[in-house]
Amino acid sequence: MWKLVTWALGIAMSLLPITTASAWIEREVSRSGLYGSLVFPEGASPVRAVLILAGSGPTDRNGNNPDGSNDSLKLIAHGLAAEGIASLRVDKRGIAASAMAAVREEDLRIETYVTDAVTWLDYLRGEMTQSRLFVLGHSEGALIATLAARRTEIAGLILVAGAGDSADRIIARQLAAGGMPEELQSDSKRIAESLRARQPVAEVPAGLFALYRPSVQNYLMTWLPLDPAKELAATRVPALIVQGTHDLQILTEDARRLASARPGTKLVLIDGMNHVLKNAPLERSANLSTYVRPDLPLAPTLMPAIVEFIGGL
Repeated sequence: MWKLVTWALGIAMSLLPITTASAWIEREVSRSGLYGSLVFPEGASPVRAVLILAGSGPTDRNGNNPDGSNDSLKLIAHGLAAEGIASLRVDKRGIAASAMAAVREEDLRIETYVTDAVTWLDYLRGEMTQSRLFVLGHSEGALIATLAARRTEIAGLILVAGAGDSADRIIARQLAAGGMPEELQSDSKRIAESLRARQPVAEVPAGLFALYRPSVQNYLMTWLPLDPAKELAATRVPALIVQGTHDLQILTEDARRLASARPGTKLVLIDGMNHVLKNAPLERSANLSTYVRPDLPLAPTLMPAIVEFIGGL
Protein backbone atom coordinates (compact mmCIF):
# COMPACT_ATOMS: atom_id res chain seq x y z
CA MET A 1 0.00 0.00 0.00
CA TRP A 2 2.46 2.63 1.11
CA LYS A 3 5.65 2.87 3.10
CA LEU A 4 4.84 4.43 6.46
CA VAL A 5 7.18 6.66 8.35
CA THR A 6 7.12 9.16 11.20
CA TRP A 7 8.08 12.67 12.21
CA ALA A 8 11.35 13.58 13.91
CA LEU A 9 11.93 17.03 15.39
CA GLY A 10 14.60 19.48 14.25
CA ILE A 11 15.07 22.32 11.83
CA ALA A 12 18.52 22.21 10.19
CA MET A 13 18.28 23.31 6.58
CA SER A 14 20.80 22.92 3.78
CA LEU A 15 20.89 23.88 0.11
CA LEU A 16 22.41 21.79 -2.66
CA PRO A 17 23.54 22.96 -6.13
CA ILE A 18 21.21 25.11 -8.21
CA THR A 19 20.08 24.05 -11.68
CA THR A 20 18.56 26.57 -14.04
CA ALA A 21 15.97 25.88 -16.74
CA SER A 22 14.89 28.29 -19.44
CA ALA A 23 12.28 30.11 -17.37
CA TRP A 24 12.96 29.13 -13.77
CA ILE A 25 15.56 28.13 -11.22
CA GLU A 26 15.25 24.83 -9.36
CA ARG A 27 17.26 23.87 -6.30
CA GLU A 28 17.29 21.02 -3.83
CA VAL A 29 16.42 21.93 -0.24
CA SER A 30 16.50 19.87 2.93
CA ARG A 31 15.09 20.29 6.40
CA SER A 32 15.51 17.83 9.28
CA GLY A 33 16.31 14.99 6.89
CA LEU A 34 13.40 15.77 4.56
CA TYR A 35 14.11 16.84 0.98
CA GLY A 36 12.30 18.77 -1.72
CA SER A 37 12.69 20.83 -4.87
CA LEU A 38 12.20 24.60 -4.69
CA VAL A 39 11.28 26.09 -8.06
CA PHE A 40 11.01 29.80 -8.66
CA PRO A 41 10.79 31.95 -11.78
CA GLU A 42 13.80 33.87 -12.94
CA GLY A 43 13.71 37.63 -12.55
CA ALA A 44 11.41 39.40 -10.10
CA SER A 45 10.63 37.78 -6.77
CA PRO A 46 7.43 35.70 -7.05
CA VAL A 47 4.46 36.94 -5.06
CA ARG A 48 2.80 33.52 -4.83
CA ALA A 49 4.25 30.16 -3.80
CA VAL A 50 2.68 26.70 -3.67
CA LEU A 51 3.58 23.74 -1.44
CA ILE A 52 2.86 20.55 -3.43
CA LEU A 53 2.00 17.39 -1.44
CA ALA A 54 2.05 13.93 -3.01
CA GLY A 55 -0.54 11.21 -2.58
CA SER A 56 -0.49 7.86 -0.79
CA GLY A 57 2.00 5.06 -1.16
CA PRO A 58 5.72 5.43 -1.86
CA THR A 59 5.02 8.45 -4.07
CA ASP A 60 7.86 10.91 -4.40
CA ARG A 61 7.92 14.67 -4.96
CA ASN A 62 7.47 14.23 -8.72
CA GLY A 63 4.39 12.03 -8.44
CA ASN A 64 6.37 8.85 -9.17
CA ASN A 65 6.73 5.54 -7.32
CA PRO A 66 8.72 2.30 -7.73
CA ASP A 67 6.11 0.90 -10.11
CA GLY A 68 6.63 3.68 -12.64
CA SER A 69 7.10 7.35 -13.40
CA ASN A 70 4.55 9.85 -14.67
CA ASP A 71 6.11 13.15 -13.46
CA SER A 72 2.68 14.65 -12.79
CA LEU A 73 3.73 16.80 -9.82
CA LYS A 74 6.99 17.84 -11.46
CA LEU A 75 4.99 19.01 -14.47
CA ILE A 76 2.71 21.02 -12.19
CA ALA A 77 5.71 22.71 -10.55
CA HIS A 78 7.23 23.65 -13.88
CA GLY A 79 3.87 24.79 -15.19
CA LEU A 80 3.49 27.10 -12.21
CA ALA A 81 6.99 28.50 -12.72
CA ALA A 82 6.19 29.27 -16.35
CA GLU A 83 3.37 31.45 -15.03
CA GLY A 84 5.56 33.25 -12.49
CA ILE A 85 4.49 31.17 -9.48
CA ALA A 86 7.03 29.55 -7.16
CA SER A 87 6.59 26.06 -5.73
CA LEU A 88 8.09 23.54 -3.35
CA ARG A 89 7.39 19.86 -3.93
CA VAL A 90 8.64 17.44 -1.30
CA ASP A 91 9.47 13.79 -0.71
CA LYS A 92 7.39 12.42 2.12
CA ARG A 93 9.09 11.21 5.25
CA GLY A 94 10.63 7.82 4.47
CA ILE A 95 10.26 8.17 0.70
CA ALA A 96 12.94 8.74 -1.97
CA ALA A 97 15.49 11.35 -0.80
CA SER A 98 13.68 11.57 2.57
CA ALA A 99 14.12 7.83 3.18
CA MET A 100 16.63 8.28 5.99
CA ALA A 101 14.08 10.26 8.00
CA ALA A 102 11.88 7.17 8.36
CA VAL A 103 11.23 5.53 11.70
CA ARG A 104 9.00 2.65 12.75
CA GLU A 105 5.66 2.15 11.05
CA GLU A 106 4.06 1.65 14.45
CA ASP A 107 4.86 5.24 15.38
CA LEU A 108 3.25 6.89 12.37
CA ARG A 109 0.07 8.95 12.66
CA ILE A 110 -1.61 11.09 10.03
CA GLU A 111 -0.56 14.07 12.13
CA THR A 112 3.02 13.14 11.19
CA TYR A 113 2.45 14.24 7.60
CA VAL A 114 0.44 17.28 8.68
CA THR A 115 3.26 18.45 10.93
CA ASP A 116 5.75 18.00 8.10
CA ALA A 117 3.55 20.06 5.77
CA VAL A 118 3.21 22.89 8.31
CA THR A 119 6.97 22.90 8.83
CA TRP A 120 7.58 23.16 5.08
CA LEU A 121 5.16 26.09 4.95
CA ASP A 122 7.15 27.78 7.69
CA TYR A 123 10.26 27.25 5.56
CA LEU A 124 8.57 28.84 2.54
CA ARG A 125 7.56 31.85 4.63
CA GLY A 126 11.17 32.33 5.59
CA GLU A 127 12.41 32.01 2.03
CA MET A 128 9.71 34.14 0.39
CA THR A 129 8.61 36.70 2.92
CA GLN A 130 6.53 38.66 0.40
CA SER A 131 4.73 35.67 -1.10
CA ARG A 132 1.20 34.47 -0.49
CA LEU A 133 1.29 30.74 0.25
CA PHE A 134 -0.96 28.05 -1.18
CA VAL A 135 -1.05 24.29 -0.62
CA LEU A 136 -1.79 21.87 -3.46
CA GLY A 137 -2.50 18.30 -2.38
CA HIS A 138 -2.92 15.39 -4.76
CA SER A 139 -4.95 12.30 -3.79
CA GLU A 140 -4.26 11.56 -0.09
CA GLY A 141 -2.16 14.74 -0.10
CA ALA A 142 -5.42 16.67 -0.48
CA LEU A 143 -6.51 15.58 3.01
CA ILE A 144 -3.07 16.40 4.44
CA ALA A 145 -3.29 19.84 2.83
CA THR A 146 -6.75 20.40 4.32
CA LEU A 147 -5.61 19.45 7.81
CA ALA A 148 -2.52 21.66 7.50
CA ALA A 149 -4.75 24.60 6.53
CA ARG A 150 -6.41 24.33 9.93
CA ARG A 151 -3.08 24.75 11.70
CA THR A 152 -1.39 27.58 9.83
CA GLU A 153 -2.25 30.62 7.74
CA ILE A 154 -2.35 30.15 3.95
CA ALA A 155 -3.97 32.02 1.08
CA GLY A 156 -5.75 29.08 -0.50
CA LEU A 157 -6.18 25.32 -0.89
CA ILE A 158 -5.98 23.38 -4.16
CA LEU A 159 -7.29 19.82 -3.82
CA VAL A 160 -6.58 17.65 -6.87
CA ALA A 161 -8.12 14.17 -7.13
CA GLY A 162 -8.87 14.22 -3.41
CA ALA A 163 -11.23 11.77 -1.75
CA GLY A 164 -14.60 13.17 -0.75
CA ASP A 165 -15.44 10.42 1.73
CA SER A 166 -13.71 8.58 4.56
CA ALA A 167 -10.84 6.30 3.62
CA ASP A 168 -12.63 3.08 4.56
CA ARG A 169 -15.37 3.81 2.05
CA ILE A 170 -12.85 4.72 -0.63
CA ILE A 171 -10.92 1.50 0.05
CA ALA A 172 -14.11 -0.57 -0.18
CA ARG A 173 -14.98 1.05 -3.49
CA GLN A 174 -11.51 0.52 -4.93
CA LEU A 175 -11.34 -3.12 -3.83
CA ALA A 176 -14.66 -3.79 -5.53
CA ALA A 177 -13.57 -2.02 -8.70
CA GLY A 178 -10.33 -4.02 -8.72
CA GLY A 179 -12.22 -7.31 -8.63
CA MET A 180 -11.21 -8.49 -5.16
CA PRO A 181 -13.12 -11.61 -4.04
CA GLU A 182 -16.25 -10.80 -2.06
CA GLU A 183 -15.04 -12.69 1.01
CA LEU A 184 -11.97 -10.46 1.23
CA GLN A 185 -14.11 -7.38 0.62
CA SER A 186 -16.26 -8.43 3.58
CA ASP A 187 -13.16 -9.00 5.71
CA SER A 188 -11.85 -5.57 4.72
CA LYS A 189 -15.08 -3.91 5.79
CA ARG A 190 -14.98 -5.70 9.15
CA ILE A 191 -11.36 -4.73 9.80
CA ALA A 192 -11.90 -1.13 8.75
CA GLU A 193 -14.92 -0.79 11.05
CA SER A 194 -12.83 -2.07 13.96
CA LEU A 195 -9.98 0.33 13.22
CA ARG A 196 -12.38 3.26 12.86
CA ALA A 197 -13.46 2.45 16.40
CA ARG A 198 -9.75 2.46 17.36
CA GLN A 199 -9.75 -1.27 18.04
CA PRO A 200 -6.66 -3.06 16.61
CA VAL A 201 -7.16 -6.30 14.67
CA ALA A 202 -4.81 -9.17 15.47
CA GLU A 203 -5.71 -11.56 12.65
CA VAL A 204 -5.51 -10.19 9.11
CA PRO A 205 -6.13 -12.42 6.04
CA ALA A 206 -3.09 -12.87 3.81
CA GLY A 207 -4.87 -11.18 0.90
CA LEU A 208 -5.31 -8.00 2.99
CA PHE A 209 -2.07 -8.09 4.95
CA ALA A 210 -0.34 -5.36 2.92
CA LEU A 211 -3.30 -3.06 3.61
CA TYR A 212 -3.98 -3.85 7.28
CA ARG A 213 -0.74 -5.32 8.64
CA PRO A 214 -0.45 -4.76 12.42
CA SER A 215 2.39 -2.26 12.09
CA VAL A 216 0.25 0.10 10.00
CA GLN A 217 -2.87 -0.05 12.15
CA ASN A 218 -1.91 2.87 14.40
CA TYR A 219 -1.82 5.08 11.33
CA LEU A 220 -5.09 3.72 10.01
CA MET A 221 -6.81 4.36 13.34
CA THR A 222 -6.02 8.07 12.94
CA TRP A 223 -6.86 8.19 9.22
CA LEU A 224 -10.00 6.11 8.73
CA PRO A 225 -12.28 8.17 11.04
CA LEU A 226 -11.59 11.40 9.12
CA ASP A 227 -14.21 12.76 6.73
CA PRO A 228 -12.45 14.97 4.14
CA ALA A 229 -15.60 16.98 3.45
CA LYS A 230 -16.12 17.79 7.13
CA GLU A 231 -12.45 18.69 7.52
CA LEU A 232 -12.71 21.06 4.55
CA ALA A 233 -15.87 22.60 5.99
CA ALA A 234 -13.88 23.49 9.11
CA THR A 235 -11.34 25.55 7.13
CA ARG A 236 -11.75 29.23 6.31
CA VAL A 237 -9.50 29.68 3.27
CA PRO A 238 -10.59 29.79 -0.39
CA ALA A 239 -10.50 26.33 -1.95
CA LEU A 240 -10.37 24.88 -5.45
CA ILE A 241 -11.44 21.28 -6.10
CA VAL A 242 -10.10 19.74 -9.32
CA GLN A 243 -11.22 16.32 -10.52
CA GLY A 244 -10.81 14.34 -13.73
CA THR A 245 -13.79 12.52 -15.19
CA HIS A 246 -11.66 9.48 -16.16
CA ASP A 247 -10.09 8.97 -12.73
CA LEU A 248 -10.37 5.28 -11.79
CA GLN A 249 -9.49 5.85 -8.13
CA ILE A 250 -11.41 8.98 -7.15
CA LEU A 251 -14.78 9.85 -8.67
CA THR A 252 -16.51 13.07 -9.64
CA GLU A 253 -18.94 12.32 -6.79
CA ASP A 254 -16.01 12.77 -4.40
CA ALA A 255 -15.24 16.17 -5.86
CA ARG A 256 -18.87 17.27 -5.69
CA ARG A 257 -19.12 16.18 -2.06
CA LEU A 258 -16.00 18.17 -1.20
CA ALA A 259 -17.22 21.22 -3.09
CA SER A 260 -20.61 21.16 -1.36
CA ALA A 261 -19.01 21.00 2.07
CA ARG A 262 -18.51 24.75 2.24
CA PRO A 263 -20.17 27.62 0.33
CA GLY A 264 -17.91 29.40 -2.13
CA THR A 265 -15.66 26.43 -2.87
CA LYS A 266 -14.81 26.28 -6.57
CA LEU A 267 -15.21 22.99 -8.45
CA VAL A 268 -13.51 22.22 -11.78
CA LEU A 269 -14.20 18.92 -13.54
CA ILE A 270 -11.71 18.12 -16.29
CA ASP A 271 -13.09 15.90 -19.03
CA GLY A 272 -10.89 12.91 -19.80
CA MET A 273 -8.30 13.48 -17.05
CA ASN A 274 -7.26 10.48 -14.96
CA HIS A 275 -5.70 10.08 -11.51
CA VAL A 276 -2.17 10.95 -12.64
CA LEU A 277 -3.54 14.10 -14.30
CA LYS A 278 -3.13 12.95 -17.90
CA ASN A 279 -5.77 12.58 -20.58
CA ALA A 280 -6.66 8.88 -20.77
CA PRO A 281 -9.44 6.58 -21.97
CA LEU A 282 -11.81 5.08 -19.43
CA GLU A 283 -10.82 1.51 -20.33
CA ARG A 284 -8.84 0.30 -17.31
CA SER A 285 -5.67 -1.11 -18.87
CA ALA A 286 -5.25 1.81 -21.26
CA ASN A 287 -5.92 4.27 -18.45
CA LEU A 288 -3.35 2.65 -16.17
CA SER A 289 -0.75 2.61 -18.94
CA THR A 290 -0.46 6.40 -18.59
CA TYR A 291 0.81 5.94 -15.01
CA VAL A 292 4.21 5.08 -16.49
CA ARG A 293 4.32 7.75 -19.19
CA PRO A 294 6.32 10.79 -18.01
CA ASP A 295 6.46 11.91 -21.64
CA LEU A 296 2.71 12.61 -21.68
CA PRO A 297 1.73 16.21 -20.85
CA LEU A 298 -0.75 17.15 -18.18
CA ALA A 299 -4.39 17.39 -19.20
CA PRO A 300 -4.46 20.70 -21.10
CA THR A 301 -7.01 22.51 -18.93
CA LEU A 302 -5.47 21.55 -15.58
CA MET A 303 -2.82 24.26 -15.28
CA PRO A 304 -5.09 27.06 -16.53
CA ALA A 305 -7.62 26.15 -13.81
CA ILE A 306 -4.95 26.17 -11.09
CA VAL A 307 -3.29 29.36 -12.29
CA GLU A 308 -6.63 31.17 -12.63
CA PHE A 309 -7.55 30.27 -9.05
CA ILE A 310 -4.22 31.44 -7.66
CA GLY A 311 -4.23 34.62 -9.71
CA GLY A 312 -7.81 35.38 -8.76
CA LEU A 313 -6.89 35.59 -5.10
